[in-house]
Amino acid sequence: MSRRIDYGRLMHRAMRGLIQEVLFDVAERGLPGEHHFFITFDTGHPDVEIADWLSDRYPEEMTVVMQHWFDALDVTDEGFAITLNFGDAPERLYIPYDAIRTFVDPSVEFGLRFETQEDDEDEDDPLDDAAPDDEAEPEGTHRDAEIVSLDKFRK
Repeated sequence: MSRRIDYGRLMHRAMRGLIQEVLFDVAERGLPGEHHFFITFDTGHPDVEIADWLSDRYPEEMTVVMQHWFDALDVTDEGFAITLNFGDAPERLYIPYDAIRTFVDPSVEFGLRFETQEDDEDEDDPLDDAAPDDEAEPEGTHRDAEIVSLDKFRK
């Protein structure tokens, strides 16, 4: 057996921790200055909780904007709940961090994109991910996380 470090999983965990920390701060103190977020998430994720009409309208993914009006932002270790306004109809959503595909703050040209959605609560330790040598992935075929160019989000 060979031992390897699963950097992709470690990056996902770190990036989700960053999102959690930012949202926790916003829940406590509000959005500072011109900051606002575009959050795209997998609506088919088993732990996502959204209204049926939203799920019907967005069966694969949905992007929500946290900017001028949002309410009851509740941040946990697994995800966050928020009430957003959809055409003068407030709706409560629950979005687990592992359902997030992109998190962008265009006011400061910051963005994260998750290439794959993996469960970070697997029993495997990403620092001790053992795989038999004959089953190891060929070099360059495994992409878990990617840091994207911020040029993509420039105004």
